Amino acid sequence: MEELGTLGAADVAAVITAYRTVLRTHQEVINRLNVYPVPDGDTGTNMALTIESVVTDLEALAEATPGGGASMEAVCRAVSHGSLMGARGNSGVILSQLLRGLTSVLAAPPDPGPDPGGPELARALRVASDAAYQAVLRPVEGTILTVARAAAEGAEEAVGTGATLLGVVDAARTAAADTLARTPELLPVLAQAGVVDSGGTGFLLLLDALLHVVDGRDLPEAPEDGPTPLTDDFPTYDDSETGDDDGHGDLRYEVMYLLDARDDTMPAFREVWAGLGDSIVIVGGDGLWNCHIHTNDVGPAIEAALDAGRPRNIRVTDLLEEVEEERWVREGAGQPAAEPVPTGPPPRTAVIAIANGEGVGRIFRSLGVRHLIPGGQSMNPSTAQILAVVDSIDSPEVVLLPNNHNIHPVALQVCELAGKPVRMVPTSGIVEGFAALLEYDPEAGAVDNERAMAASARRIVAGEVTQAIRDSTVPAGEIHAGDWMGLSRAGVEVITDSLTSATCALLDRLLTDRHELVTLIEGEGARAADTRRVTEWLAEHHGDHAVEVHHGGQPLYPYLLSIE
Repeated sequence: MEELGTLGAADVAAVITAYRTVLRTHQEVINRLNVYPVPDGDTGTNMALTIESVVTDLEALAEATPGGGASMEAVCRAVSHGSLMGARGNSGVILSQLLRGLTSVLAAPPDPGPDPGGPELARALRVASDAAYQAVLRPVEGTILTVARAAAEGAEEAVGTGATLLGVVDAARTAAADTLARTPELLPVLAQAGVVDSGGTGFLLLLDALLHVVDGRDLPEAPEDGPTPLTDDFPTYDDSETGDDDGHGDLRYEVMYLLDARDDTMPAFREVWAGLGDSIVIVGGDGLWNCHIHTNDVGPAIEAALDAGRPRNIRVTDLLEEVEEERWVREGAGQPAAEPVPTGPPPRTAVIAIANGEGVGRIFRSLGVRHLIPGGQSMNPSTAQILAVVDSIDSPEVVLLPNNHNIHPVALQVCELAGKPVRMVPTSGIVEGFAALLEYDPEAGAVDNERAMAASARRIVAGEVTQAIRDSTVPAGEIHAGDWMGLSRAGVEVITDSLTSATCALLDRLLTDRHELVTLIEGEGARAADTRRVTEWLAEHHGDHAVEVHHGGQPLYPYLLSIE
């Protein structure tokens, strides 16, 4: 392949396509070494999904301009728009800002040439780096921000020596790789884990995609048995996608949304968010913004948007309980939007529950739920899916049980958009949904049901048991991959080496003399012998508490606990 001296519109599109390819192959390598202990898909997934959105916009542009006649301005506009609209997670939002900064320069190179060369690319990398730093409220060195800035500095030095476009890209890539290897010196959490920053690793792949297009070099291959050593000192990747503090920290929820708001309202919006959390990244302009924060105050984080403009595409993720997004794609794709259960004449108020697991669904039906929508943590049905079910049922009023905090914002949107009275009971877990249904009255209105069911859900104490997939440190202590964790609404309560000991220890933490009934919901991984050990322990240590056991079949959580 002949070395390019400038970048044309088709070359920019080719870089994005190559970047998508190499991110796909490296996605799992990055995700597997996320330092957070609960199963999730993180930096690699977020960056890959962000680029998928860009590719979608570029494909739409190509269809609209047959023969490859799209202008540089149109291609750059598609990259900018696609990355803004599709940004996922902290790393995706920062990547979006980097791409927007790059394309803002590439779209309008100086005269006399129509296509940008080495000097323009160096300036684009500098603008991209500056824009990314400005988007993060409290930037921290040792992250993707540092790596992107090093790339800009390397490119600028190469321009000063009269380097060609290839020389500029090569210098940018070398500087970025050297800085990535040094990120543990800048961020203590990386040094403690002996790893380098994964967001920076993802950005480095963008420079590899540039070299592939400019010089025909092969894209790097992902290792078959895990990450290949980047340097002798720091051989693995880290999930430190954040431009802030120390990763997830004590903040449980990730809130993201698009915000339609005037540019002059954003300083006040930023000031409000500054007091609500960290990992704050706000990118966009000209009336459309992509906003990201880690916080414990989900409500105020969303309400702040209402003061500035109109939020949409709201996404709330529980960082503590997040499960692999690919599982939803792999197992949820092609499933029906809902599973109606005919039970005779429709009641005045029907209940729609969102849940996963055959046994869980059976329990919901036995408690009066007429319609189930498959979903849960990181398996979030869309507003359109829920609305379709609401519209399909004959009952004049509806109550929604989201059974997951992430689904609350979408459920609230359904309440606003539906053509009939719909109310949401803010259940954040399966056992809360079960408890809410104890006060369900099919012949009462949705408003009265919401009030009674919400009060019933609040009366129970909920717990969950799951297994760590990586090492981490939480207030409860050190966590190692394979450890069993007992979680309450407050976070990780216990860490042990077995499922039964974690379950019993969690019950010991949560049970008090005022409680009367313990309900165990068995999920995947719970064996009959395990359940027998737990119930025997309860009989010995809390013999005055009644115990019920149900099979739920929910993934990743062998036991859900309900105490009332």
